[in-house]
Amino acid sequence: MSTLTTNYLTPTGREEAWRFTPLHRLGGLLDFDVAVIEGQSLAPTNSLPAGVTFSAIAADGFESEYQPSDAAVIRGREVVSQISLLKVGKEIEVSDPIFLQRQGGENSPSFSRLVISLEPHSRATVVIENQGSVTLGEEIEIRLSAGSNLTFISLQEWERDAIHMAGHHAIIGKDAALTSFEISVGGSLVRLLPTVEYSGPGSSAQLNGLYFATNGQHLENRIHVDHNVPLAKSRVNYKGALAGENARSVWIGDVYIRAAAEGTDTYELNRNLLLSDGARADSVPNLEIETGEIVGAGHASTTGRFDDEQLFYLQSRGVPADIARKLVIRGYFSEILNLIGIPSISERLMDRIDTELEKVGE
Repeated sequence: MSTLTTNYLTPTGREEAWRFTPLHRLGGLLDFDVAVIEGQSLAPTNSLPAGVTFSAIAADGFESEYQPSDAAVIRGREVVSQISLLKVGKEIEVSDPIFLQRQGGENSPSFSRLVISLEPHSRATVVIENQGSVTLGEEIEIRLSAGSNLTFISLQEWERDAIHMAGHHAIIGKDAALTSFEISVGGSLVRLLPTVEYSGPGSSAQLNGLYFATNGQHLENRIHVDHNVPLAKSRVNYKGALAGENARSVWIGDVYIRAAAEGTDTYELNRNLLLSDGARADSVPNLEIETGEIVGAGHASTTGRFDDEQLFYLQSRGVPADIARKLVIRGYFSEILNLIGIPSISERLMDRIDTELEKVGE
């Protein structure tokens, strides 16, 4: 067990990074007076192919390639002694997804760390499956060497009492590509920080997200893309829906184009659908540009009510109201779910959304 005495300041809620987060609901993860433990690590659920390894390494002496600023990640680094390392060797192309699963069940607030490393010209899909009940702080560091390609899928399918704060940081090398999916359809409070930086030109990031919040849930996504090299590309596309009393979502999209990042091409989009009164979605896109020599840069954010005309159209053709509502929501989310490319996951997520929707108002 550990309590923090160094390198860590408890947020007050006045900081910009924490002003939307209900600090009283963090389950002790950021409290000095609460003992925390090293949590249950992720583990592969399928056999790993040749050229792919999964191992535990000592945190002491391990050199991270970035310095975190998030309080939860900093605290996790002081707690965790063993880091899980998933490594894909040079020029290895993994055809089937690699599934890493964590089943909840820790009685105390806990922290974990994972590093995903792809060597040059390798390719893989990694799926993180989070289920059960936890109070968890998590750090995932993604290292993409030159010419590598990673599809990263993080599934937050927690029970309704779970608390999960995570920093997912990717460093993308020359001509490398990251496609990520951050999906949250469970938990009491889920706060995800997907962040990206580049280490070589020709690199690209496609960051996708989906969240569905119902009664009392707080789902927060804070994205930061640091265009720090020339000729890099990013796309951000997040969709959310909210239903029920005190359902809350927060989406912050920060894109920073530095003076040296000439030839940058970036766009970010967030869309929210409010299905009932009492739900609230905060959406804040930010774009900071230090050079005019770019291909393009833009952002958009929309928040709207459920389309009653669509519902009426389906009902007028004999579709019952509850089924019509599900069909409209399935259509809304299908854009991102279809991009995942794993039908079993897409259908499982949609079934979970259907189930959660049925519980609204209970």
